Amino acid sequence: MSARTTRTRLFAATTVALAALALTACEGGSDTGAESVPSTSTTASDRGTPSTGTSASTGGEKGSSGTTTGSGAGTHGSTGSSGSAGSAGSAGSGGKDAPSGAADGDSGSGAQGGGGEDDMPGNCSASDVKITAQKVSRPLNHLLLTATNTGAKTCMLPPYPAARFGEAQSVPPVAEATKPQSLTGLAPGEAGYAGVVLSAGDGSGENGYETNTLTIPFEDGSVATVALPAGGVYVDTALTVTYWQTDMDAALGF
Repeated sequence: MSARTTRTRLFAATTVALAALALTACEGGSDTGAESVPSTSTTASDRGTPSTGTSASTGGEKGSSGTTTGSGAGTHGSTGSSGSAGSAGSAGSGGKDAPSGAADGDSGSGAQGGGGEDDMPGNCSASDVKITAQKVSRPLNHLLLTATNTGAKTCMLPPYPAARFGEAQSVPPVAEATKPQSLTGLAPGEAGYAGVVLSAGDGSGENGYETNTLTIPFEDGSVATVALPAGGVYVDTALTVTYWQTDMDAALGF
């Protein structure tokens, strides 16, 4: 084999070896570049820049978390996905307000349901009640008072007639045994009754006198003037009245 041929083969082998070495070097450089890419992407994500695929994915995960907890979504709302999650968080907060509104409605309903006091009858007055006085044969020395509602509304009589005969400085006591379970109310046209013991039947009464005037005050300050039977009545210290009753016999049965 000639020396020229030998050199030619040696050169070719050297060239192949150098090419292989260069290829190896290039592959190593490519690996190094690939390793640097994640580092760059991570830095962009930390700064909140959604320019890379990695950053957008991270933002989406934050947005998804924000959907679960509304406040978290608002904190990480720099990307489109995160902003949507923030809106979902607001919707969740609105849901919490709903029970409060319902409670307010219930309260309103309660306010409408109460207030029965306005429907209660008022007290009777001398202007809408007419009182008459009538002597009865039984029991002896008794007077029957009849109060008739001449007004247009139901009203409540006072517990008993605070009858003042003539110039008396005080009103007679009331017979507690005649107290009804409730006050006597009068619808228009209805009447209530009270009995009056004028004097002691056995003559045991004291300080007796004749009178032909009778006045009965009402709780609103008005006063009814009651016409007594002709010739007037005789009263003494036995003078007593009953509570107002809805039944005439109850007023005279004591």
